[in-house]
Amino acid sequence: MGTDPTTVDPAAAAGIGIVGTIIYLALLVFGIVVFWKTFTKAGQPGWAAIIPIYNIYVWLKVAGRPGWWIILLLIPIVNIVIALIVSMDVAKSFGKDSVFGVVGLWLFSIIGYAILAFGGAQYRGPAALAGQQGAYRG
Repeated sequence: MGTDPTTVDPAAAAGIGIVGTIIYLALLVFGIVVFWKTFTKAGQPGWAAIIPIYNIYVWLKVAGRPGWWIILLLIPIVNIVIALIVSMDVAKSFGKDSVFGVVGLWLFSIIGYAILAFGGAQYRGPAALAGQQGAYRG
């Protein structure tokens, strides 16, 4: 008589899975392109965007933070605060304000980094090192 609401049409499920996979892959490729371009603007190797862990190290270097902060990014809750700090530093490194770092790079990262990558922002050097003495640079 009627259709059972607890069953799912296998063809529909496969279609949803395929469309979801295509959208996921498109966002993944777009993210790689955006980070590649952002790293290149900052004078870092663009290919670093596709190497796990190393891309985080390069991201920290663009912000002017020491590489050992990768360890802090592995600690739950602490990683949220560290990512926020690094996002604000990256924004300042590209001549943007802290609000752009929080909203653009931390909350809506793919959009914010696309603005950095394809917009007119120029890398001005690592912001976190701006006020430090040479002995403290990591």
